[in-house]
Amino acid sequence: MMSLRIPRAAAMAALIAVGARAGFACAQVPAVPMQPIVTVSASATATVSNDRLQAWLRAEAESPSAAAAASQVNALIAKALAGARSYPAVKLATAGYSTQQVTEKGKPSRWHVTQSISLESADFTAAATLISKLQEEDGLVLSGMGFSLADKTRRDAEDGLTRQAIRSWQSRAEQAAQALGFASWRPGHLTVQTGDGGRMYPTMRVQAAPGFAPVALEAGTTDVTVTVNGEAILEAATMPAR
Repeated sequence: MMSLRIPRAAAMAALIAVGARAGFACAQVPAVPMQPIVTVSASATATVSNDRLQAWLRAEAESPSAAAAASQVNALIAKALAGARSYPAVKLATAGYSTQQVTEKGKPSRWHVTQSISLESADFTAAATLISKLQEEDGLVLSGMGFSLADKTRRDAEDGLTRQAIRSWQSRAEQAAQALGFASWRPGHLTVQTGDGGRMYPTMRVQAAPGFAPVALEAGTTDVTVTVNGEAILEAATMPAR
């Protein structure tokens, strides 16, 4: 077997030659020009009247016996649910339930039992009447109440606002391209985001029917916003006039 020994100087010269040829070949590949991109943002907002009411009421009882307190609360909730069947436009559901032992110095211990129900409706008059009845006749306590948009109402508003925001975005992209001296552009990556500002405005007042304690409802409004962010890829730069 024969071995071929190449002098180190010759090997180094060969490597340099190969590297030079590779560098020359790379130099022959034309560089791809970078297309300028401008990021544009636009949004559209609408003020929509709230059409969904949510309320929370609770039944409470205290007794030296936990079972006795629970029995009182269960009876109150059962009565409330039975009476609510007369209001088909209002949706009720049972919520949290808690049992807590109360101890105070110098007093016998007792048990405090609480159960809540949630109420939801698009009929504010029926809801106000039922809330008043649950407090006046059934002994429940109103814990809180709020207003919002129904899912369909919000989706419908967002669909219309999306179209408006996209048209506004296109107009801004066109203006940006012209201001930067480009005759045309095309859209790149875009994102559409939805959200609401949460501002509330009093718009209506609803009172319960005669015979019950009045419950005044301020439904208010919600600001729904759609924002479009994205890239406008600029093309065909205009030539300066001579």
